Order: sequence, then C-alpha cells, then structure tokens
Amino acid sequence: MSSAPPSSPIVLLQQQRTALQMEYAYEKEQFQRLTEATGIDKKVRQGVAWFPLTVGRSYNNSLDQLVVEVFRCDAPSDKSVQDDTAFSDDDHQFEPNKPVCFFTEDASGYRHGTGGMLHYMKFVAQVSYVEENRMVVVLPSADALAQLQEAYRLGVQLYFDELTYRLMFEALDAVINAKTGRLAELRDICHSTAPTSKFTFAPTSFPWLNTSQQAAVNEVLWAKDVAVIHGPPGTGKTTTLVEAIYETLRRENQVLVCAQSNMAVDWISEKLVDRGLSVLRIGNPTRVTDKMLSFTYERRFESHPLYTELWAVRKALRDVYASRSGSSDSRHQKIARLRDRATELEYSINQSIFDDARVIACTLTGSANRLLSGMKFATLFIDEAAQALEAACWIAMQKVHRVVLAGDHRQLPPTIKSPEAMHSGLDRTLMQSIVEQKPQAVSLLTVQYRMCDAIMQFPNREFYGGKLQSAPEVKYRGILDWDTAIEWIDYDEAKSGEVSYLETMNGVSRVNPAEAQLTLDTLWQYFDEIGVERILDERIDVGIISPYKAQVGMLRRMLRRDRKWRPLRSLISVNTVDGFQGQERDVIVISLVRSNEEGNIGFLRDLRRMNVAITRARMKLIIIGSRSTLCHMPFYRRLAEYAAQIADEY
Repeated sequence: MSSAPPSSPIVLLQQQRTALQMEYAYEKEQFQRLTEATGIDKKVRQGVAWFPLTVGRSYNNSLDQLVVEVFRCDAPSDKSVQDDTAFSDDDHQFEPNKPVCFFTEDASGYRHGTGGMLHYMKFVAQVSYVEENRMVVVLPSADALAQLQEAYRLGVQLYFDELTYRLMFEALDAVINAKTGRLAELRDICHSTAPTSKFTFAPTSFPWLNTSQQAAVNEVLWAKDVAVIHGPPGTGKTTTLVEAIYETLRRENQVLVCAQSNMAVDWISEKLVDRGLSVLRIGNPTRVTDKMLSFTYERRFESHPLYTELWAVRKALRDVYASRSGSSDSRHQKIARLRDRATELEYSINQSIFDDARVIACTLTGSANRLLSGMKFATLFIDEAAQALEAACWIAMQKVHRVVLAGDHRQLPPTIKSPEAMHSGLDRTLMQSIVEQKPQAVSLLTVQYRMCDAIMQFPNREFYGGKLQSAPEVKYRGILDWDTAIEWIDYDEAKSGEVSYLETMNGVSRVNPAEAQLTLDTLWQYFDEIGVERILDERIDVGIISPYKAQVGMLRRMLRRDRKWRPLRSLISVNTVDGFQGQERDVIVISLVRSNEEGNIGFLRDLRRMNVAITRARMKLIIIGSRSTLCHMPFYRRLAEYAAQIADEY
C-alpha cells in the first residue's frame, strides 16, 4: 500500500502521472514480449488470442462503421461443456472497445507440424461486441477487410491499448495545468483538507431504505462538490446508488453515470432501467442481451424514425463514390449534397436520442466518446470507484460540476501490472484519497443482508472497525442444523511422503494439485452431509475461489472430468477472486494454494483480496490452506483462530 500523499494536489497528481508512465512502459514491453516470444497455443490458453478464425459477413453498422464477424474454430465439441461457463477452459479477455490485431500463421510450418511463424497485419481494429465464440470487429478500411478475407490460418489477439493511456495522460495534464474554473476547484477539493460545501435543506425520508442508506442518499443530495457512498459487502450499495441517482434526477435533467469496466456499467444500467429511468448506454455492453441492447445508443439510433432515410442517403453516397460515371463536377456536387443531408439527419437523430435520456451511462474512458464531445453535466456518479485509477476518473470529471463515488476501498484495488508503478502509488485511488482526507463526505452503509453473522464478524472486525451489523433475516441462517459457518481445513498434519502439498509454478501462476483434490473432496463430503437431492431441489449454489488462475484452471478440469459432479455443474462456479467481485453464493470454498517451507505468500499479502473472497459466502465458508505457511502473517493467524473459535462454539 502506498504511503500518504503530499499536501499539494498538483504534486500528488504529478506523482500519479509518473507512476502511470511506469505502468504504460511496463505494459507496452509486456505486450511486445507476448507478441514476439509467446507461442500461439499459450496466447489462446491465456485468453488473449483466438486461433484459428473463420471470417463471416461484413457490413456497415448504424454508425456507418465497416464491421466484420469472426468466429473461433477451436470451441469444445461437448455441448454440455460449452453451455457451462463455470467449467470452460475457454475464458477470454476480449471486451467491447478493446483494440485488436490480426495475424496469419505461416503455412509451411503448419503443414510440417512445427508451427509456423506469425505475420501481423499492419492495421489495428476494435471489438464492437463479443459472445462466447463470435466477435464483431470494427475495421479501419475496406482494404483491411480484403486482407482478412484472403488470409490463410487467421487469428486475432488483443492489441496494446494506446488510446486509454492517451486519454488518461491528457486528463491528468488538464487537471494539473488547470488554473481556474471548476476543474481546478474539484482538484483542490479532492486533494486537500479543505471542507466540502453542502446545501442545507431538510432531509428526505425513504422508508424502503434502512437508516444508513437513507442518510447516504441525503448526503448525496446535499453535496455541492463531492460525496462518497462506502458500501461494504452485502450492504445494498447498488440499491442506495440507484436511489441517489433517481432522487438527483428529480432536481436535475440529466446525469452521467460511469464505472471502470463495461460489466459494472451494464449492472448499474440494468438497475436504473428497472427503477424506471431512461438510460442511454454509450459503448457496447459486455452481456449482449435483448434487455441490454434496448438502451444502447446503436439500438436507439437504428430504431429512430429518421434512420431509414439516413441509411438510404449513406448507401447512395457509397454508390456515388464507387461509380465513375458523370462529370467530376456533378459527382462532387452530388457528394456534397448527400453529405450535408446525412449530417443533418445524424444531428437530428442524436439530438432526439440525447434529449430523451435521463441517464448517460458509459465507462470512464468511454466518457471521451465523440458523441459526448462538448457535453456538460451537473453530477457524475462513479460506481465501483475503488477499482478505478484516479487518472481514469478525471477523464469523466472534466465534464461535471460535482462527483459522487460509490464503492469499497477495502475490497479489490485497480489492476496494476508494474511493481514499480504500484510502489510509486498508482494503486492509490481517488476514492481512497477522499475517504482519508474528507471523512465528512463519506457515508458508510452499516447493515449487511448477505452473510450469516458468524461469517460477517471477522471481516467486520478486520476491515470495518466493527461498525457493521447483520440484518435480522440473515443473522442466524445456515444450511444444516448445528453447522459450523467457517471452517479452515489445514493439511499440514496430513503431509506425508506419499502426497506432496507443496505448491509448484505453472507458467507465471501457481498450482497445488494435492490441495485442489482436497478442495473437491472436502466439498463433496459437505454435499454428502446435505444430500444431493436437497441441493438440486433448493438450488444451493457454490463458489470455488482461488487467487491463482492456474489453480482455477486445474479445479475446472478436475470437476469436468469427474462424472459424479455432472448433475451439480450448473450450481458450481470456479473463478479467481477478481472473477467473483460483486457476486455471492450459499457456499464458498477458498483454495489458497501457497504451501512452502519459507512462508512466502506473494500477493496474498494484499488483504483486500481475502476480504472479497471471504465475503462472497452467505451461509458456509470453507478455507483450504497450509496454516504453517500462511500464519506467518498475523491476519491469517487471526482468521485461523477465529475459525477454531467458531468450531468450538458449535
């Protein structure tokens, strides 16, 4: 964790910029190494490439961009495996708006079974949206499409995201150099001890919310500059945020709602639509469902009454460009008329779409979309703000008068790849700075509705100062009578010459095969106590969490290969800590992996990850791990002691 920031807001932001430059250089070098040295099979396994591909239809989308469909050909043939994402080894990192590059494999090497050299095409494309095995990609030109259609042994991989870094650098520069105006004021308010300003009207009552949620909504309404909704796990942060947005729109015509990831934007957008608000989603959703598509900009654009005429004008314009008939002057005049009419229609459609929307929703970097150019908003809401780099927040904050941040800085931090950037303070988020320097602007939600009390009390004590309480309806719930809510299965005593529980390296990740088997054996034993029939009837769901991707992959394969798990597959999810952020399950099993004589635990020292893992469980938490390795750190020793205490009470 980085140290406290210096007193000068400009010095702090300059340090953030330096750290961001370190991250940029590190990630670019990693990408070049991946491109040049990593084999295609490994890229596919890491989820950064699809190979081989088939090329589908191409067309101009509603934004008049040339797009092409591509399909990966290496999907598993077992339909039951394809339908169960929890057991799929085909997870990937492709998302809407991410840049990609295409490549071909040298044919001669492929035919001789040696694996050919990869040849990268000299253009960069962008993901429009992606499904399990199908991707729609925006191409820069018709020439790029021709290259794809003629290619042999075609593949696609993620490209280094220069645009996002450029937007973050530009935002930081704008904030650092701001002398006057609201941007300079927000900078100084967020990074100094100066008090925030508030309105003084009477509080509003929201009987359907609990006391702390009501207080949080009122603090948002009173805030003139900045407010923070601190929502620990299960405390109804999204419910509170949606209500704050709804009430704000009783006073303002339109708000901007952002989050770091497309998935988080999708989630809050769906909840706002359910609340009856008109949402306009800028950028493509991660979950391509009918409900999500119905409030995207593209779908609204295509369904507008003027779109049919615009499509005809665009087609006529393309036909004129393709045609060589007529004089040069007449062609130029016709092109000019058609362009003017297309521009006029686009302006009319856009004005109508934006006038009808009460909420504009996008990612933080998506707020720089040309569609939002020149637009200003009174209020910006940033969901999952504790996972967003500060530089990304300022991209959107340039457009607003005040900002409301919602999240939990005691859970997952932003993803940072460079150790040097981490140590230089890039992990220090804007939300964290405001929480520390502006406690009067922070509203803590204190009633949690997820975990039974026995599970909740440990993270409550370790991360939230004992301020949380369990709602009565969840406080004492459990799956079995006289069940132990938390168990730590320690295999140190079981170590023998026959079975080694020591961790091993698998590429850049770590695995512990013996622990993986113990994890599944322990879960099956618990299932046997409950009864498989009851599990299926009551749909008791389970999450298996490991901090290490290699262990996740191993657990998924073991589950898929053992036929006894087949009836239960739909109820079991296996993923990393990051993959379970924002989710919950009746039963959580955590495989901690680390087991070595030196007591090294790597990034398990970041206790925010353990907070996320522990707090996914509703009624049962099982921890599998080596106490002798992990309990060198006081936190894990206290966790083991707490689990033993709970077991003694039962």
